[in-house]
Amino acid sequence: MPNVGFRVGSGRADITGEPVDCGMLGYGKRTQRSAGIHLRLNARAFIFARPEGVTEGVERVLLVVAELPLIFDSVHRAVLARLADECDGRYDAKNTLITATHTHCGPGGYSHHRMYNLTTHGFRPDTFNAIVDGIASAVLRAERDLATHPEPATVRVTQGQLLGASVNRSRRSFERNPAVDRAHFPQAIDPLATLLRVERGGELAAGIHFFATHGTSMTNENKLISSDNKGFAAYRCEESSTAGGATFAFAQTNSGDMSPNLALRPGHGPTDDEFANAALIGARQAASADALARVAAEPMPAILDAVMSYVRFTDLPVGAQFTDDGRPHRTGTVCAGTSSLAGAGADGRGFAGFREGRGRIPDWFNRAVRYRLQRELGQTQAPKSVALNGAALNRRVPFVADTAPMQLLRIGDLYLLGIPAEVTIVAGLRLRRTVAAVLGVDLDRVLVCGYSNGYLHYVTTPSEYDEQRYEGGSTLFGRWELPAMCQVAHELAEAMQQGRTPRGPGLQPDAPTPPRPPRVSYHPRPDALRAGERFGELLVPPRSAYRAGDRVCVSFLGGNLNNGIVRLGSFLQVQRRRSRRDEWQLVADDRDPETVLRAHRARSVGRARRSIISISWQIPLGSTAGEYRIIHHGTARSGSDGPADYAGQTPVFTVR
Repeated sequence: MPNVGFRVGSGRADITGEPVDCGMLGYGKRTQRSAGIHLRLNARAFIFARPEGVTEGVERVLLVVAELPLIFDSVHRAVLARLADECDGRYDAKNTLITATHTHCGPGGYSHHRMYNLTTHGFRPDTFNAIVDGIASAVLRAERDLATHPEPATVRVTQGQLLGASVNRSRRSFERNPAVDRAHFPQAIDPLATLLRVERGGELAAGIHFFATHGTSMTNENKLISSDNKGFAAYRCEESSTAGGATFAFAQTNSGDMSPNLALRPGHGPTDDEFANAALIGARQAASADALARVAAEPMPAILDAVMSYVRFTDLPVGAQFTDDGRPHRTGTVCAGTSSLAGAGADGRGFAGFREGRGRIPDWFNRAVRYRLQRELGQTQAPKSVALNGAALNRRVPFVADTAPMQLLRIGDLYLLGIPAEVTIVAGLRLRRTVAAVLGVDLDRVLVCGYSNGYLHYVTTPSEYDEQRYEGGSTLFGRWELPAMCQVAHELAEAMQQGRTPRGPGLQPDAPTPPRPPRVSYHPRPDALRAGERFGELLVPPRSAYRAGDRVCVSFLGGNLNNGIVRLGSFLQVQRRRSRRDEWQLVADDRDPETVLRAHRARSVGRARRSIISISWQIPLGSTAGEYRIIHHGTARSGSDGPADYAGQTPVFTVR
């Protein structure tokens, strides 16, 4: 029978988490705690279902792009468990890929491994639940979209180059690679941009854009939740007239050494303003997606396939055919190097006293002392200067993961290799070459999808590893980690080609016991009022009149924003009066980049605290002249009383 096309559904849901007093994840900076919202975080789900009557491959593939710092095993398990209950077993670890955009300004504390909660002030159940609930909601909305549109869709892949949105932040490591690898990236970046687009009736219905650049346009000084450049790109495409009502996601590939900070300094390049940089780098990705959506391409065959395997990367034998020196090796136990604590200089420094790269004294100590006493460690981890032995800590508590799934999905002619780590561009190239060679497909039709289904830190080539910059120090399983992953990728590709289960698939490890949350999560401080005050009271009013391009700044007396994490609504609304006197139209809320929501918790009497909620709105050029107002919605807890919703609004002001 003729191949009639995929059935496709897409959906989006909020996963923002706690906007106040929650340690942020990504930069590892304890003082970076959430204090408001710049851009809300979203999960976007895409279901691809094969046509009726087709039996090849798998029935469905689910791809979720989450605007999160990382995907942890905790989230992966919880989402799959929820979907097993709510979707009649249609989605499992084999056919579901959940990947993060890797923003560094999202709430943390949602891992069940202690290491990732050290700088986020512990486990945060409210944020964890918001993420899991939101991802599940996005999938259920995609299910409803699929049911609403049962007719076959047209799915195409178009590719091009995107320049001016990334720079190699570890050039010295990159230059250590063999010439044949460097030649593939003459500018030391991966410019490949890929758009997987879905059309219904000739109109764009959904799109997933893949491109390698870090989510670090926003710096480690920022305390506003932000989906960073990829979130801005998604917003721009979904709101634009060319995208119509489409669902658009911007996913990562092998961005381990790709920075959006073009001047190789945090917050610098293209401009010296982090908010402008997030918008500009995002706009360049959005423009790439828009251009690729206009490129003619043949529809892809409606073939879906999926294979996966859980892999314990500790002490994993690696065959000689996958190593640089043609000899068999083994991976090591999970260890972080001193350079991993230094942070990546182009994106944000880490802990004081640590630096990237190799040093004379650490090298001497490792060579003369540590690796003489621990020869096996030296055979796998040298020349890393070990700062943290995760294997030893794992014997006491679930500290750091050493097992995660590797996955290979096929959607038509596009192959996605799900890697639970941050992969440098040359490491990604080798993984892609491995899969492409087995399957006999073009290299550009195989993409590494990093930050997927779990997190094991970085993957570098052995040559890059020897430089021991941030990425090499964060390659936890030692010098032979990438060859081990290439070996697994080879087996996954062969299994897909031969229609079988991968040989030697590991079992999913037992789930770690969730850590205890910090006391504040169970007993948030009550919200305070002074005599004569009320929640929602306007403290700083707007001026009476503004022009397009001006900024409106107001503030309210409010409650702790964490009292009611708003997933289906907003903490603020900008409204414009319609022609009828009492009718108001929504113009913007806290998902729009023109608005910024800040919360300041000030001490009051006893344990209670006052919250000052500040809202700013940058009036877009070209805004309709008329009467406007700003409304703040929140939830307050006062003494022993339960939560109570409140609202406050400004007087009407005019925009000319």
